[in-house]
Amino acid sequence: MVIDANSEAMGVGIPALMDNAGKAVSSVLTERFRGKRFAFVCGSGNNGGDGITAAGMMGNEDVTIYLLRPAGSIRSEHVGKVLKELKCQIKDFSEFESSRYDVIVDCALGTGISGEVRPPYDGFIRMANDFNGYVVSVDIPSGLGTGTAVEPDITIALHDMKEGMDSKNSGEIIVKDIGVPNEAYENVGPGDMLRYPIPADDSHKGMNGRLLVIGGGPYYGAPAMAALAATRVGVDIVRLAVPENCSSEIASFSPVFMVSKLTGDSLRRGHLNYLLKLSEQHDAVLIGPGVGVSVATGEAMRQFAYSCSVPVVIDADGLTALGREFVSNGKAVLTPHRKEFKKLGGDPDNAAESVKEVAKRMHSVILLKGKVDTISDGEKVRYNPTGSPGMTSAGTGDVLAGITAGLLSKGMSCFDAAALGAFISGKAGEFAFEEKFYGLTAMDVIESIPKVFIEYLR
Repeated sequence: MVIDANSEAMGVGIPALMDNAGKAVSSVLTERFRGKRFAFVCGSGNNGGDGITAAGMMGNEDVTIYLLRPAGSIRSEHVGKVLKELKCQIKDFSEFESSRYDVIVDCALGTGISGEVRPPYDGFIRMANDFNGYVVSVDIPSGLGTGTAVEPDITIALHDMKEGMDSKNSGEIIVKDIGVPNEAYENVGPGDMLRYPIPADDSHKGMNGRLLVIGGGPYYGAPAMAALAATRVGVDIVRLAVPENCSSEIASFSPVFMVSKLTGDSLRRGHLNYLLKLSEQHDAVLIGPGVGVSVATGEAMRQFAYSCSVPVVIDADGLTALGREFVSNGKAVLTPHRKEFKKLGGDPDNAAESVKEVAKRMHSVILLKGKVDTISDGEKVRYNPTGSPGMTSAGTGDVLAGITAGLLSKGMSCFDAAALGAFISGKAGEFAFEEKFYGLTAMDVIESIPKVFIEYLR
């Protein structure tokens, strides 16, 4: 769904992609199983739409479509029209008789499924795995990544193999090009907003993110702006641990902040045990904004980064403290600009390869800020083209760090939080630029964050 939405934003609509997917799937099926009896088992989402479209392109083959949900629950208007025009039999899955078919085409569930597979999908998966004929999954085996998944003979992967697929769980994998623009896959786009963790209707305070921000001392605006940005992406609780010399100023930014005072006027090793214990009460930590570059502070941040057990975003002077030899526990996002990236041993002029290499070496996600942001976890690389020329003002980097840390605290993976954080920050900057032009400030970007959600998520 993410790639589909990104493609649509680039002018390649879902109907065109589904038509291309239908042609790709039907060509494989007719080549491999001509003359067999086919049962297409389809869900109500885009994966089901691919199956319904493919079924309509099977020519004179013996085809029956079984719907796991009523036809009225199909989300795509285009697929609904295709379904009405089909000449093959269309039945409810409750009528399925496995002995009547040679091939089951699994189009029940696509990507993005997590947790427990619910009825009627779980029943279909069990039936498919007991089937005596061939099972062919479209794009991805239904339920892959959960405890209940189809185990197909063949998977027809559309555009590319999906994460987690291999020959053991997906059978023979056939990759088919369906015309997805490379930019829709490589670039972060509006479709990535679908990754945002929507709060449950019955959720309560603390279930949607508890973030600890460690910063301040010489400067107090940076941690405050990062914390404000985190609140705008829907974090329930933001606590700031800051030196006592700036705690009052930071608390005055917002009445929703909870502020823990650290003795003295800067972060130091004597605070380490307290901060590590405090971090365990939160879902993620942001460290670095406004802390300064003293040797004692740098050592404290370095020790915290090595010892912290929860996901952490390291920004600003925290990056300088790390050095080139830092290796995380796999739950860290580093957000350098060009100069900071060089200090980490990277080459910003060769961003695609260098960001990937540094991320792999440091076992961290790197979000290299620039006109086009580059994000990598050492394996995958994505680019964020959003932003405006007015986002050179002080504090915009702190806003990005706060957004990313906020998303991380809401349960997103380090890579997805960094990618979506870059998109939200850049789009908020674009909205702010429309109103403030070159006079925009970091606070204007923060106030524009809700507009991004209204535009792309509502």
